[in-house]
Amino acid sequence: MSAKRNEDEKVEAYSRALIEAGRAEGRANADLVQWEHARKFSPEVLETLSAMRDADDLNLIEKVGQQYREILDKEDKTVSVTVTTSVPMDDVLREKVRTKAEKDLNAPVYLVERVDPSILGGIVLEARGHRYDASVRAQLTNIRKTLVSTFVGSDAK
Repeated sequence: MSAKRNEDEKVEAYSRALIEAGRAEGRANADLVQWEHARKFSPEVLETLSAMRDADDLNLIEKVGQQYREILDKEDKTVSVTVTTSVPMDDVLREKVRTKAEKDLNAPVYLVERVDPSILGGIVLEARGHRYDASVRAQLTNIRKTLVSTFVGSDAK
């Protein structure tokens, strides 16, 4: 059997196993999205997830992530800044965000980029437990709250 054919068979077997598991839980499409992001995982992350699975500790993923962030914030001079935009940032915007964040935080910055079309536009920044929301969605929510509090119960019709 050629190496190429063996590889192709492995790829198909893994793919079908993932599809069947996802279908059984009603999430085949969601699993595909996760799989496409999995290639970004470092070997260390994959090994840790595998060890956690083997120990039946996958329920600790969120807590491990939180603890990881807390330890890193205390021990590392680089600040992790999560940047959420409605569309992917280009290199120019990325550098502007990094420069501004480094100036404001007085520390080197590692950007974690997220795309969330539901924010409609603008930007959301999260660093050191603080959140700065300059998204269009947040602005519209604030306008709505202002209008409701101004006009509800008043004589204005």
